[in-house]
Amino acid sequence: MKLLIIVHHRFELWQAPAWFSDRLRKDFPSIEVVHLSDYDRVTDEIADADIAIAWSLRGEHIRAARKLKWIHSTATAVHALMSPELRASNIIVSNARDVHGPVVAEHALALVFALAKRLPQAIRYQQQKHWAQSDMWQADERPHELRDATIVIVGVGGIGRPLAKMAGALGMRVIGVRQHPERQVEGVDAQYSFDEIENALREADFVVLAVPVTRKTHHLMNAARLACLKRDAYLINVGRGVLIDEDALIDALRARRFAGAALDVTTQEPLPPESPLWQMDNVLITPHIAGVTGKMWERHYDMFVENLQRFLRGEPLRWVVDKQEEY
Repeated sequence: MKLLIIVHHRFELWQAPAWFSDRLRKDFPSIEVVHLSDYDRVTDEIADADIAIAWSLRGEHIRAARKLKWIHSTATAVHALMSPELRASNIIVSNARDVHGPVVAEHALALVFALAKRLPQAIRYQQQKHWAQSDMWQADERPHELRDATIVIVGVGGIGRPLAKMAGALGMRVIGVRQHPERQVEGVDAQYSFDEIENALREADFVVLAVPVTRKTHHLMNAARLACLKRDAYLINVGRGVLIDEDALIDALRARRFAGAALDVTTQEPLPPESPLWQMDNVLITPHIAGVTGKMWERHYDMFVENLQRFLRGEPLRWVVDKQEEY
């Protein structure tokens, strides 16, 4: 049996470390483990692979894969895998939703706190050596209490579920928006379908986008939906940049139609220096670090090994992706 690992990215942390494949060889000596550092030999190596660990493969790679039965993505989002060839195949796809979800939820909540307590503004005043107590009280947007505030979580999955529990523990009212609102989730007070998202947005003090990218969610937050936000509401994106129509977002922020946004992801990454988002005083930007943690690859290993053992025993895998729904 052959396992191919191809997890290449410009950001070092997203690349599988050498110890990952070394430990697999030690723990599973009967499996041939091939760990590539780039895509040059993927077509040749995937031809006789039974399993692949990858977050991005093209249709030509799937066509070349004569034996491939399972792809495990080290990302939660799997849109970079979803070629027509893969959708039409019998290859199982699993993702890393439980590796990244709780950590990204922590970051989302940190952004909620930062916006509610006006921390970016306080930092700017600190840089000016200005004691801005009166300024911050007299501003159009004052510090908020989180207790009794309404948070709308768009996507109640690997990120949304732990975020709902954390928000609920703070006394926030939690509304979820999901594909199947009839499925109740612990810690969520009310749920809406995507067809009803406008109703949820109108209730929100904070909106957190934590939904995967699919054909349905691309530009989910367009100009019309941004217009549903209350004047004092905040928008937070820890999903993917393309969930928001960025031009419409910039227009709405310039016009002060809602209070502000915190973005861990943007349509183009790195965010170009010429983007107006950099200079906006009602925007907080973190550079796609919501899932960054020193423990990440240890959790990846434990999760993958659990599924690998299931695979070797012929048991159903966990964290399986619906290839048609793309999550």
